[in-house]
Amino acid sequence: MKPLPPAEWDDFQQANPQNVFTTLGRHPAVYEGWLRFGGALLNGTLPARDRELAILRTAFHSGSAYEWAHHARIAREVGLTDVEIESVRQLDALWPVEDRLVLQVADDLHYAGDLTDATWAALCDRYDEVSRIELVVLVAHYAMLALVLRTLGVQLEE
Repeated sequence: MKPLPPAEWDDFQQANPQNVFTTLGRHPAVYEGWLRFGGALLNGTLPARDRELAILRTAFHSGSAYEWAHHARIAREVGLTDVEIESVRQLDALWPVEDRLVLQVADDLHYAGDLTDATWAALCDRYDEVSRIELVVLVAHYAMLALVLRTLGVQLEE
């Protein structure tokens, strides 16, 4: 599906001319709701490092080059190194316990569609209720978005 032509872009799309926005903008009601929802997740309670690790692991599992490219850039901006970013693709990479938990959440949800009791217990030890909900919803959202991007044929910008 082709993105909207520039003459039809809203102010947000003009400031952020990414194909994800200009393609989903073809359905204004879904686009506007999704922007608010996605914005709440990107500006939520999770530390930026945790958020980006979860998104990158989900992009990896989903095979979403689009999500990977955009969030690898954001991950660098929030302090992840290139080595750390590439290590997200290695399921057996060694991580500090805090990072390993975030990656495990994405792994559990990808492979089983649920968290193991051990993963849930570790989440309860580390995060408050709001952050636990947010992390699960974040991973589910980016898995859904990867499916949408793939199905609609959203291309990575040059």
